[in-house]
Amino acid sequence: MNFRIDNLFFRLSTKDKMLFARNLEIMIRSGIQILQSLEILKKQTESRVFIKIIDQLIFDIKNGRFLSVGLERYRNIFGDFFINLVRVGETSGTLSENLKYLADELRKRDELQKKIKGAMAYPMVIFMATVGITSIMIFVIFPKILPVLTSINVELPFITRVFIAISEFLIKYGYAVGLSMAGLLLGFWLILKVTRVRLAWHKFIILLPAVGGMVLSVNIISFSRTIGLLLRAGIKIVEALEITANTLSNLVYRQEILKVAEGVRKGDPMSKYFVENNKLFPPIFSQMISVGENTGKLDESILFLADFYESELDESTKSLSNILEPILLLTMGIIVAFVALAIITPIYKITQTLGT
Repeated sequence: MNFRIDNLFFRLSTKDKMLFARNLEIMIRSGIQILQSLEILKKQTESRVFIKIIDQLIFDIKNGRFLSVGLERYRNIFGDFFINLVRVGETSGTLSENLKYLADELRKRDELQKKIKGAMAYPMVIFMATVGITSIMIFVIFPKILPVLTSINVELPFITRVFIAISEFLIKYGYAVGLSMAGLLLGFWLILKVTRVRLAWHKFIILLPAVGGMVLSVNIISFSRTIGLLLRAGIKIVEALEITANTLSNLVYRQEILKVAEGVRKGDPMSKYFVENNKLFPPIFSQMISVGENTGKLDESILFLADFYESELDESTKSLSNILEPILLLTMGIIVAFVALAIITPIYKITQTLGT
């Protein structure tokens, strides 16, 4: 029995993985065997592909394999972090506890993703409203008024002539403009698949005002929570660093954490590398890591940092929204005012000419 699932295209959301870990933890803690727990979860799952995954996990366990071994078939879906916490839990007899840690961490990741999306929701609504209003005026309203304006022998204002040129160009070549923009976006997405280009793009994002601070906070939160839980679960520090690096989406941070892992393998403390790279890791971060190493409570110090920087991120998202809101509203007002003046000004001029 071997179910084939294309790991490259199938994905589970963070929330789905969180619910899987939480429900499995509750049942195991209640004394239900893993095999029976998976069979119960299978009945509760609506996703056909996820049902096939659970079927394969049930098959593996029936054949004497560990749950973590079954999960390794779907490494691209669950990730190293998920699999290693399960593996350590199975070997140390703390599976339910590790699943609880895992569910809590995935819940916090899901909340973090929602915060970031929420911060961008309002700017996107304003942008879409601006595009929508402008498009209606260009493609619906103005073509009906244009014949009237051109039929009367009156010199049109400059703003109207500019708008007519833009409108005629978009009406005639709008599809080409749309296809070109889609092509550019697709090309940009494809070129980001090249590691060097993606690395350069990630460096550029970090340098952006306001956004760079959010990127820093997001990566430090992800790093701190992941490695903190891995250390708490009993995974050795070098392995924990390597696993954590692979969970980070930003290649700049991924490279730096791998450098830290290599240094720790040679016997250096983690804090040494963080102190030397204060652009990516602020001084308070390095100091707390150093305190954790000196006191033997590294996992506690790192998890404290995750909570600290999450509160920083909350403030950053609020500040970003406060900055973007007036800028977008002003931009929307200017565009709508331009279109309105281009339409109203010649009508007013024509009524004046007819009145005389």
